[in-house]
Amino acid sequence: MDIRKLADSLNPVERKVVKVLDNFSSFHDIIKVTGLKDVEVMRAFQWLQNKNIIKIREEQKELANIDENGLKYLKYGLPERRFLEALEKPVSISELAKKTGLSNEELAVSLGVLKSKAAIEIEKGKEIVVSITENGRNLLRKGFIEEQFMKEEFPKELALLNDEERFILENLKRRKKIVKIEKVRVVYSELTGTGKKLVNEEIDEHLIEKVTPSLIKTSAWKNKKFRRFDVKINVPSIFAGRKQHYRGFLDEVRQKFIALGFKEMTGPIVETDFWNMDALFMPQFHSARDIHQGYYIKEPKYAKDLPENIVKNVNASHETGFGTGSKGWRYDFDVKRTHRHILRTHDTSISSRTLASKELKIPGKYFQISRCFRYDVIDATHLPDFNQVGGFVIEEGINFGHLKALLRLFAEEFAETDEIRIKPSYFPFTEPSAELQAKHPEFGWIELAGSGIFRPELVKPLVGKEVPVIAWGVGLDRLAMFKLGIKDIRQLFSHDLEFLRNVKVI
Repeated sequence: MDIRKLADSLNPVERKVVKVLDNFSSFHDIIKVTGLKDVEVMRAFQWLQNKNIIKIREEQKELANIDENGLKYLKYGLPERRFLEALEKPVSISELAKKTGLSNEELAVSLGVLKSKAAIEIEKGKEIVVSITENGRNLLRKGFIEEQFMKEEFPKELALLNDEERFILENLKRRKKIVKIEKVRVVYSELTGTGKKLVNEEIDEHLIEKVTPSLIKTSAWKNKKFRRFDVKINVPSIFAGRKQHYRGFLDEVRQKFIALGFKEMTGPIVETDFWNMDALFMPQFHSARDIHQGYYIKEPKYAKDLPENIVKNVNASHETGFGTGSKGWRYDFDVKRTHRHILRTHDTSISSRTLASKELKIPGKYFQISRCFRYDVIDATHLPDFNQVGGFVIEEGINFGHLKALLRLFAEEFAETDEIRIKPSYFPFTEPSAELQAKHPEFGWIELAGSGIFRPELVKPLVGKEVPVIAWGVGLDRLAMFKLGIKDIRQLFSHDLEFLRNVKVI
């Protein structure tokens, strides 16, 4: 390597750092001698390492530093010094407090310290009277070793302290906020073979960094040297801030639905059995209502704000079919139970609310992105809380063929896969029902969505009339695994920086 060319390629910050590398290696020492900011020195270290001039190494060290009381005592003297200085004659403790301005805690500490040094004598009577000894006068003349220690340069590395310094430090540590011990990361530079040659090379301080109009106009550039720029050199990767990968995917899904003319629905996370299950024509004896499938709210246990007319219609639908030609489920509907609070177990609860609302438009296309909660064992494809995108299309004449086409569109658009299959399935609130499956390269065929045509027993009590409604609920977490190339569903919420830097972002 041409050392001269290398020297001429250094930027101003690198040149300042290189000049002192032969005598200093510590990051903090280089900051002191160069006057550069810590961020400038760290960047210089990285650049110089990339050019094979230095190697960077790190060490964990314990450092002693002056704490807030220590800073005060450096300015005004230790409490024991002020204590002794006030003993021109024997003085009571109460008088000492007035003369010195020391707190009760500082007085107590001073008494203990000075007594251990035989610097004072204590007479006990009605009042405690303190007098200075010859040792105390000598101590005032010579000075306190603790003060001398504190006046030295800090921070101090514990591993480099001698026995006397360790003894003093241990005594100061027992006292309130005089010194503090910190574990810090210390960065060092180590010159490579190339670096050792470079520090002996003359570094030109007046290289031209950029061409300016005035430089050209005055022709000042003619007798000066330009800094060299190596366009082939590898530079450190810089990772800029960016949107979290799963957040980006959810935003994309939302925008695609809006672009397709769908209107977004919203609903509460804390739902009731009514909107979550009963309004969907799910019987109260259905196995999905088992406590192990959903998280019920302990307090408040029941809601008070359900629409009475809709509850009445749904009650009739469950018991007799509500004039739809169905006989319903033929059981006694429990009105109290329908008020019970539960964490939303699926996004279709939002659909039921929308179908019963005055804002419903026919024809209409609706979607929602919602967080749902169900008891589940955590593994590579399951979590107890998950995102769904669901919705429905309500329109006279719509049929199962439209639903199949819509499911294929979802798989192609959102999962970017054409390996799909639609299988018959069962849901209490749809007939016919279908399941959308897609083939994952790691896990094989996995479920993406449940779908079907809402039963009349669901639609009529909420809408007020029978009208076809095709509906679906897609597991967004699994959909994202396809889109982002993720093999473990838990990586959607990972805080691993290395993973976040390299994962695909929509």
